[in-house]
Amino acid sequence: MTTNQIEPFPVESFHIEISDDDLADLRARLAGARLGAQIPGTGWERGVPLDHLRRLVARWLELDWRAAEARLNAFPQVRTVIDGQPVHAFHVRSPEPDALPLLLAHGYPSLPVEFLGIAGPLTDPAAYGGDPRDAFHLVVPSLPGFGFSTPVNEPGWDLGRSARAFAELMRRLGYDRYGTHGGDMGAGLVGMLAAFDAAHVAGVHISSDVQVAVAMSDGYVPVDVGRLSAAQRARYDAFREAQRDGKGYLAIQSTKPQTIGYALTDSPAGQLAWIAEKFEAWTDQRKLSPGDAVDVDLLLTLVSLYWFTRSGASAAHAIYENSHPLPGAPNPWAGAGAPSAPVGWAVFGGLDDIVPTLYNPGGEIAHWSQFDEGGHFPAMETPGLLVADLRAFYRGLRGATVSG
Repeated sequence: MTTNQIEPFPVESFHIEISDDDLADLRARLAGARLGAQIPGTGWERGVPLDHLRRLVARWLELDWRAAEARLNAFPQVRTVIDGQPVHAFHVRSPEPDALPLLLAHGYPSLPVEFLGIAGPLTDPAAYGGDPRDAFHLVVPSLPGFGFSTPVNEPGWDLGRSARAFAELMRRLGYDRYGTHGGDMGAGLVGMLAAFDAAHVAGVHISSDVQVAVAMSDGYVPVDVGRLSAAQRARYDAFREAQRDGKGYLAIQSTKPQTIGYALTDSPAGQLAWIAEKFEAWTDQRKLSPGDAVDVDLLLTLVSLYWFTRSGASAAHAIYENSHPLPGAPNPWAGAGAPSAPVGWAVFGGLDDIVPTLYNPGGEIAHWSQFDEGGHFPAMETPGLLVADLRAFYRGLRGATVSG
């Protein structure tokens, strides 16, 4: 592993430019897609229903990619090489000179496009009826192996290594003090980032939905389930049982990513179904028809980026890396200790008291928010709630001293 600080690579501006040949190839593959059949009487419990996928494929064929590409390129972007790895990021500066830099880290199966809908309110709150003192400069990187942070040319890019790369990215962009936010894999990454770069991280804000919060207690985060009452334990066990059949993607990608990677790289309909299933399962569908919790064209833009960058395969490998650390690789937390920065946690999609009982029983997390609405992708599902929570959390930290 090379030392980031001695690499000569500059931070360069970047624009998305998908070739006409790649667009023609995508359309030809979608038009000729073989979608197979569906057993009568079955539905989402077995995966994406055939009629739903047909509608998404038809809509994808109608998507004006050049218009979507122009919308993405309206946001400034940069690309550099850190530790031998290309790293891409959207870098949107606020018009407010005293804005706090904020790194937003996506998870799986997502990309920085998840956050672009809240870029305006975060960077220029005054233009959206907010207080200009709540402004942020935004840095929204693609995790190594995702989007334009490709190709990945060697194993070992787990969250710890990615966190160190993002700390170096912030240094190269000239930010000495910054906040962080992440969900899913991004939540783990920003926690590590605050430990690795404690002298510069002002705060750690994470989000999750209730389902993921319960799933995290299953060996990922140490919690005491003995705190739960009998009624809570019954609901907790029901949550875990409901999640059992949703872990197939994780079992495959954390064990045999190369095999599924061929299908995700060769079939756009297959890549679409692979991601659409998670968006249906992890978004708040209580008041909607399945698949309607996020804007369909935004979802298709996200899937298009996976397709054009061939990162369905490398994103699968990223999950494998976090399940299989290289022999002799350092513990990602080694020498770092727990994050010393203030922590805020926003839980979306339910007010069940299981989550605070497990994770915040004594009010240890000073900024704790729960929302009945939303789900796994709050920036896309309930953007106003996430923006307000980020502003509230960082309002008291903008002038605070960072721990060393």
